[in-house]
Amino acid sequence: MDKRNFAFTRMNYILLIVGMAVVVLGFILMAGPGSTADAYQPDIFSARRIKVAPVVCLVGFLSMIGAVMYKPKDTQEG
Repeated sequence: MDKRNFAFTRMNYILLIVGMAVVVLGFILMAGPGSTADAYQPDIFSARRIKVAPVVCLVGFLSMIGAVMYKPKDTQEG
């Protein structure tokens, strides 16, 4: 059976899954109770929700871009 030339290797898919998990983690960090008309929740302005979580999401998205662009060094053309 000959090996087909796919655009992505197994490592690309692993890196994409890791990047997606980091993005999901960032969105989980952003989650929490919101303020309503009856009750004010000061947690909506916590550092975790407005500083840490967006940076985690950004790192996840950048790692996914890197996973798409990743090309193994041992590929043989021909």
